[in-house]
Amino acid sequence: MFGFLKRKFRKKIARIEITGAIGSGTRTRVLEALEFVEEQKFPALLLRIDSPGGTVGDSQEIYAALKRIRAKNIKVVASFGNISASGGVYIGVGADYIISNAGAITGSIGVILRGNNIEKLLEKIGVSFKVIKSGAYKDILSFDREITPEERVILQSLIDSSYNQFVETVAEGRKLSPATVRSFADGRVFTGEQAVQLGLVDRVGTEEDARVYAAELVGLDPKNTKVFTIKPPKSFASKFLPGGSDSAIARLQFEAETSGMPLWMWQ
Repeated sequence: MFGFLKRKFRKKIARIEITGAIGSGTRTRVLEALEFVEEQKFPALLLRIDSPGGTVGDSQEIYAALKRIRAKNIKVVASFGNISASGGVYIGVGADYIISNAGAITGSIGVILRGNNIEKLLEKIGVSFKVIKSGAYKDILSFDREITPEERVILQSLIDSSYNQFVETVAEGRKLSPATVRSFADGRVFTGEQAVQLGLVDRVGTEEDARVYAAELVGLDPKNTKVFTIKPPKSFASKFLPGGSDSAIARLQFEAETSGMPLWMWQ
């Protein structure tokens, strides 16, 4: 039975969607889907990306998983939709080939760490916090005070390290020199058309163009090759809440998971 299923999928292209902010929920779902692609021996994967970015570690793990399935001779073609920026780019460069809509928003290669300072507001309403900590920097980025010069140096070093990892990965994935990547990796965004000129994207085209190219890469007839979309299971809440609740729940989950974390996110 299982052998029959594997033979069945060998004539199809797998499809995975990455939409919205990339957090632990996205990572878990995509890694499970990639495992299924490998187990069922799909010859190719169409990766549709519509994401402004997300957390550093989650994007890195998806990228690493894409490299692993490519090593198993599974071809990966990425399709950039409306937006594939920052962490979306990081994941995309894990593909063999990238096709982007001409007007897609992409780029935003960089890292941001954001903290909130509501010290003055707390003073107005008469609220203060008493902190007992084990080390000088344990409450770094605390919202009830300004960061110190020493803390700023520490945080900048963290961001610089993460940024360098991003640049090296894009350079590796797109076969560019790190210096070339740094020349446009300053947080700016591009259209898909501009990204082609920079070498960040292979060519302009639609998701259908990406499907056709994926079929051709593995010697399948594009006209007769079907796509098998690996869909995430419905969340428990979506069974009881109105349509569109899954995206809202995912956004709330992302905000809860990433408070105070370094992000690869288009702002």
